[in-house]
Amino acid sequence: MTVHSTAMVHAKAKLAPSVEVGPFCVVGEGVELGDGCVLRHHVNLEGPSRFGKKNTFHPFCSIGGKTQDLKYKGEPTYLEVGDENDFREFVTVNRGTSPGEKTVIGSRNHFLAYAHVAHNCVVGNDCVFSNNGTLAGHVEVGDFAVIGGLSAVHQFCRVGRHAMIGGCTKVVQDVLPYMIADGNPAVTRAVNLTGLQRRGFSEESVRGLKDALKVLLNPKYNLSQARDYLGEKGAKTEEVKELIEFLKTSERGVVLR
Repeated sequence: MTVHSTAMVHAKAKLAPSVEVGPFCVVGEGVELGDGCVLRHHVNLEGPSRFGKKNTFHPFCSIGGKTQDLKYKGEPTYLEVGDENDFREFVTVNRGTSPGEKTVIGSRNHFLAYAHVAHNCVVGNDCVFSNNGTLAGHVEVGDFAVIGGLSAVHQFCRVGRHAMIGGCTKVVQDVLPYMIADGNPAVTRAVNLTGLQRRGFSEESVRGLKDALKVLLNPKYNLSQARDYLGEKGAKTEEVKELIEFLKTSERGVVLR
């Protein structure tokens, strides 16, 4: 373990032997850091928070701070973070709000400068948050999603797997998996073709999603009619089945047109 002489590490923090803590960092009570975590300098970590292996914290990020929800009365709430996440400069992540609740972040995510993850959010794996990408409370983000710069996602919304949110986008409803949402307010623009190709999706899978999107955007159908039509037609790929299930379970409605 390497802890710089100017760093402040609480006696009740738990650091794995290979953790590196740089100059002027503060590691608070209840923070647990796994093997290979690196705090560059001027990093602030608060607890109760648990971090897995090989997470990197860049200058002036503040991770594990108390919720900004005004309902919070000081009860113990939590943050759980997986492995190999990268928290760039001035990123903020808050713990849950109500007693025992937690914010959860998976593994291999990249949070660029000034990104924010609010209380009770659940972020999957392999996501990218561009600069100033912002989540309000209780947002769920699926694996491989991309949150564009200067974009904001409303409370209780979901962002589906492999979805992409364009820069400066206002999201007030769920973003469909595998799609690109863009605009203010957001609309669904297209299938996230480049992202899917980079991740090795087959031509059949991509074609199925394109056909499904044509049905969803057809003005002669409302959303429930389009969803039922896709189900009656028979989903031929796992991706379209996931799309239909996402539509069925949406509580806020979906970003579409």
